Amino acid sequence: MATASTYSECVTSLRTSLSFLESSVATLGHGVEDFPRLATVLKTVRHYELIPQPTLAAAESSLRDEIGPFVAILLDRADKHLERQARRIETLKARADLNAGRLSHFPSDKDNTTSFSSKSRPKSKVLDGGAALRAKVVRQRKEALKYSVERLELEVLQKERELRVQLDKA
Repeated sequence: MATASTYSECVTSLRTSLSFLESSVATLGHGVEDFPRLATVLKTVRHYELIPQPTLAAAESSLRDEIGPFVAILLDRADKHLERQARRIETLKARADLNAGRLSHFPSDKDNTTSFSSKSRPKSKVLDGGAALRAKVVRQRKEALKYSVERLELEVLQKERELRVQLDKA
């Protein structure tokens, strides 16, 4: 019987160990049941990559070296275009002055009748229809040229403003 009591003690010890084991498995089960959610929550995601200062400086220098010549070319083009526009304005002003000088040699229609009649010159000196028409055309061209000069001056000012804005951005 001594063996039976030893066996019974072994069985009770085994049952106690088994209940502890079942309790441990249950505790572990409760602790691990949230594991998939925790895995996604705790998963490390690399959002930002830190770059060392020398690498960043080298990239900036490379970008500057790559873009620099193109910026210089564009600035040269803009300068040449502005110079062309300035020359064009000066040419138009000179033409307008020349036309104004030419027109000043021809008295206007009102001046024709009064000056010629006051000096009692023959009526053949009064501008005939063709000359009067040419004088009128010249006056109209003069007005058109004045308008063109004003418009070109405004365009130059606008281009200068745009260029300043672009240079400020760069």
